[in-house]
Amino acid sequence: MLIAFDSTQQALRTEMLLEYADIEIDIRPTPKTITAGCALSIDFPDEELERVREILIEQSVAIRGIFRETAEGYEAI
Repeated sequence: MLIAFDSTQQALRTEMLLEYADIEIDIRPTPKTITAGCALSIDFPDEELERVREILIEQSVAIRGIFRETAEGYEAI
């Protein structure tokens, strides 16, 4: 799964929150197929989706969206 952001500030804040929650993440460039205002995205394991959503909601993190990689590119979920 991949989280795309509108700002670098929100990406870095989310990185800190998810690392604090012991969720394995990777920071990477936002794929060109996803329109985003920020060049950074966060990858996380599919099985952590609900925990990640809870953290984003509880902490009022602004995101562009959460995406799943498919054979054709990425789809919003």
